Amino acid sequence: MMGYADLRSAFRELGLAGKPLIVHASLRKFGGIHGGPGALIRALRDSFAGILMPTFTYKTMVTPGVGPPNNGITYGNDKDLNKMAMPFHPAMPPDPLMGALPLQLLHEEDVRRTSHPILSFAGVDVDEILLTQTIFDPLAPIGALAERDGWVLLINVDHSANTSIHYGEKLAGRKQFVRWAVTAGRIVECPGYPGDSTGFNAIEEHLRFHTRRVDLDGEAFLQAVPLKRLLEVTVELIKRNPLALLCQRKDCEMCNAVREQN
Repeated sequence: MMGYADLRSAFRELGLAGKPLIVHASLRKFGGIHGGPGALIRALRDSFAGILMPTFTYKTMVTPGVGPPNNGITYGNDKDLNKMAMPFHPAMPPDPLMGALPLQLLHEEDVRRTSHPILSFAGVDVDEILLTQTIFDPLAPIGALAERDGWVLLINVDHSANTSIHYGEKLAGRKQFVRWAVTAGRIVECPGYPGDSTGFNAIEEHLRFHTRRVDLDGEAFLQAVPLKRLLEVTVELIKRNPLALLCQRKDCEMCNAVREQN
């Protein structure tokens, strides 16, 4: 079972000391960590210049009866789910799909979190980056991190968990969506909502030369990609083929909406 010292050693192998990171992680392949997720957070903080994570909260979302056309959603079908929607508040736990690590990050005393009702980000030592987010540009912190020579760190997950590719889609001009969320006072419209990520692993072969990988005990692994290059490759792929990185599911409303646009 790995502990803090093992994690620090693995992070040193990446050669990214002094770099800020956006981190996506699954802890299952570790088979347990001495000290739990808190030990992983400490190792990340002590190894890198700043840590950013998505802390998305899908349970705030509601679906109206009508809305913009070709919006990757079926209107009027989620009345029961709408009744269960909860208003966003700063202490709201991230969606379980985010994994255990973002929730642990929110327990850090000096953590900062953005206030987007669906697509919030949290981080330590990245305050200026977090301030770039607006309701109209929810993924802006990713662009700000890229400008600061940031990297993406994937811990035991593949590119289908890589939120930064969505920002590359936006830069390439790919269709974004509109969603709605409950806040304390009202329901707000949230533009700039990204699409489906199921097809994102197709980018892996195009990033192989730029990827740093460290294999750990068992099936556990780390892989890191420079964020600026990730965004460049995403834009290049979509400019070359407007349908690049879309999933192949026939029932995916978001990817089908992108196909209709093209």
